[in-house]
Amino acid sequence: MTNRNALLRFVLPGLVPLAMGCGDAHPEGLELGVTRTLAQVRASTLSDVAYHVRLEIPRERTARVTGAISVAFTWDDPDGRAVVLDFKDPGERIHALRVDGAPAEWQAVDDHVVLPPSELTAGGPNVVEIEFDAGDEALNRNDEFLYTLFVPDRAHFSLPVFDQPDLKARVSWELTVPDGWVAVANGPAEVEPPIPPEAAGAGVDPGRVGPPSPGEPRTYRFAPSQPIPTYLMAFAAGRFTIEAAEREGRTYHMYHRETDSSRVERNRDEIFDLVARSMAWMEDYTGIDYPFAKYDFVLIPPFQYGGMEHPGAVFYRASSLFLDESATQNARLGRASLIAHETAHMWFGDLVTMAWFDDVWTKEVFANFMAAKIVHPSFPEVDHDLRFLLAHHPTAYGVDRTRGANPIRQPLDNLREAGTLYGAIIYQKAPIVMRQLELRVGEDLMRTGLRRYLERHAYGNATWPDLITILDEPTPDDLVAWSRVWVDEPDRPTVHITLEEDAGVYRPVVEQSDPAGRGRIWPQQLLLVEMRDLRSRISASLDLRQARQTFPRWAAGPEPRWVLPNGRGVEYGRFVLDDAALTRLMEDVDRIPAPILRGSAWLVIQDALLEGQVSPEAVLDRALAALETEPDEQLVSLLVGLVTSTFWDFLPPEERIRRAPAVEAAFDAGVAAAERASLKATWFGGWRSVALSEAAVGRMRALWAGDDSVPGLPLSESDRTELAEALAVRGVEGAEEILATQARRIDNPDRRERFDFVRPALSEDPATRAAFFGTLADPAQREREPWVLAGLAALNHPLRQEEGLAFVRPGLDLLEEIQATGDIFFPGRWLDALLGGHQTPEAARAVATFLEERPDLPPRLRAKVLQSADGVVRSARIVYGDDIELPRAPERRRGNGS
Repeated sequence: MTNRNALLRFVLPGLVPLAMGCGDAHPEGLELGVTRTLAQVRASTLSDVAYHVRLEIPRERTARVTGAISVAFTWDDPDGRAVVLDFKDPGERIHALRVDGAPAEWQAVDDHVVLPPSELTAGGPNVVEIEFDAGDEALNRNDEFLYTLFVPDRAHFSLPVFDQPDLKARVSWELTVPDGWVAVANGPAEVEPPIPPEAAGAGVDPGRVGPPSPGEPRTYRFAPSQPIPTYLMAFAAGRFTIEAAEREGRTYHMYHRETDSSRVERNRDEIFDLVARSMAWMEDYTGIDYPFAKYDFVLIPPFQYGGMEHPGAVFYRASSLFLDESATQNARLGRASLIAHETAHMWFGDLVTMAWFDDVWTKEVFANFMAAKIVHPSFPEVDHDLRFLLAHHPTAYGVDRTRGANPIRQPLDNLREAGTLYGAIIYQKAPIVMRQLELRVGEDLMRTGLRRYLERHAYGNATWPDLITILDEPTPDDLVAWSRVWVDEPDRPTVHITLEEDAGVYRPVVEQSDPAGRGRIWPQQLLLVEMRDLRSRISASLDLRQARQTFPRWAAGPEPRWVLPNGRGVEYGRFVLDDAALTRLMEDVDRIPAPILRGSAWLVIQDALLEGQVSPEAVLDRALAALETEPDEQLVSLLVGLVTSTFWDFLPPEERIRRAPAVEAAFDAGVAAAERASLKATWFGGWRSVALSEAAVGRMRALWAGDDSVPGLPLSESDRTELAEALAVRGVEGAEEILATQARRIDNPDRRERFDFVRPALSEDPATRAAFFGTLADPAQREREPWVLAGLAALNHPLRQEEGLAFVRPGLDLLEEIQATGDIFFPGRWLDALLGGHQTPEAARAVATFLEERPDLPPRLRAKVLQSADGVVRSARIVYGDDIELPRAPERRRGNGS
């Protein structure tokens, strides 16, 4: 290592000059994180990158993970600029650095390792070897296992690398792990110790199983992967059980920590089947064989996301795949969609990777877009158009209706901010936009274009304009202009539907307006559906391209009861009916024959509730009435959710208590009447959520204790844990003993550890709950993010929102640290857990005050606050008549589709 002045002779034209001013001033152009400027210089001067990583993993969780990395690359820079690797705290963690076998000078600048050009071979290969202590920040260490999670820019938190998506590299791992542990990584194992007998599950080749280990560390060596970006480099190691299965000539391995053998046996085959079906479907759709050497996957109890698409080592949250017998249809569909999503990523994201994280949405949109198609054959009884509507529109609207709405594609200057790009707009709105694009260009052209895109950029990088250029060539539409408003702009259009009468002929008039007042037009195809009575329906398509369009021809007859503009379930916007038509729609909604139309109608009604056009009481009553006859399980789930959210968010506490017995009775009747266990589970989940009356809480206690049962619905350990938590939040007598008893009942060590972590947040003692919140200021206490979110949500449950108000401002004050130390979804989910249980003007004002006092808050974090606070502000307005205005987020949008 050398000091800063030793680099005075180097310059980085276009990036730095690296000449130092004096003292400890940073080189110009280098800063914390990976800037786009730095990434562009490296992408233009480095090639043929490969990593070989060796790590020594100790048994003790607090002991250092030590290692060495060999970074091979070709450097060809006519300007002679320094080469910069990324590594957090390099001055403290690097012990030795060699270039081509010889000790070399280097400099630590922020989270970078700067290598002067004099140490490198210009125009040829170079090998940099570094001995270091691996940073724990992205290693997710637990007592009996650890796993990496490097997305989006966290690889350099643990390893010295070129941490950007467009420097793809072959990576090989060499992992030395404690006795009894197993390991999995991107590439196939070249050297693998015998599998410990206790780790060998069903289907494992007996020849791979060895005698009990003698107590010595075990070393795994994994072959180099295909070229992948650093955010997809991955391994997991620990005490896992390995299951194996063969499907269509390919062997899959599943690593897990589940101790309930019946739970494994109940789910195992279906999980392998879903993976294999997803693989076969993607190979057929793309015309490209699976592009990586193997497909192993690891089920991790506290995993931060539903899944992560590391090639060769896909990670899933264990509870998302190992389902209870009492799982709802939504949970089963969700599992299939999750597996399909991560499998689709093998082609979209892994084979072809975005060049920069401003296009991260492209990998996510195609994964969700493909997943919606992949699950069809596995669930032939499901209305998949309705599934698409309900899986995407409500969540996307939940962001796009707020003052913090963001575009799908956002500008990004530094990868340290890449995590703030993630959210519902990428995952839910973007697939809707892609479905609309498919409608516009046609399914065949879409498939042909996507195949060409994958073939042209295989094992490389691409941008959204690259795909638009491919699709734009054979289509008459200007897809660049279409993309500009749908992809590069925030918000959704407001679409008003009125009727124009002329000589007995009623014609729908469609007017769209821009909620931001900028005059934007969102072109889309609407399917207008008119109901004159429940036996007479007229449908017609409208290619909406103007601010006001009238149908030139429409059937004569009496005035329609209502016209829905979102009859296909793909249309996107706030669709507004006049008051009379809305009233008639609410009267008719449960008798509309087509499930997709009922779903679309309920979303119109929900928007009307949130905008104050209809009262919460009217929506609650109508939804409860509709539930009595609703035959579609997906719509039952939607309506149960609408009832529970209206119950908790938009009723004053005293009205909630008054109405609780009727809502409980309706849900209880639904449980009794349901014939399928999955439907019973949906009703039961709703009942457990709203149970407030003395009788209902008493039955909840009896169910938890095992003194009562739900006929046809076996209650799992997880169900009883949720009952114990619900009883504690309701402050029942003996709540602490209920929690203690439940802790003793939980056999699985990971689930017991999770329960013990959350338990103080459930305490009947306010001081204990406050102390739990205080511990969350320590980053070490926030490492298991799903557990943190469960505890934070318990602190701010609607029944405890008066005490929870004290946590709102300090929770907001932690936001920047949460973003800096947490994973990509953590800031938004932290805010949702912090604010989601509140409905009072005091809570809304606390948010408004925070935003006023923090004008320096980074714009994307400000937008996330506005998104999560939207429900509190609407609740305060609807319940208490207190109209608190939050400022709109400053717009950050792209121009000309670039």
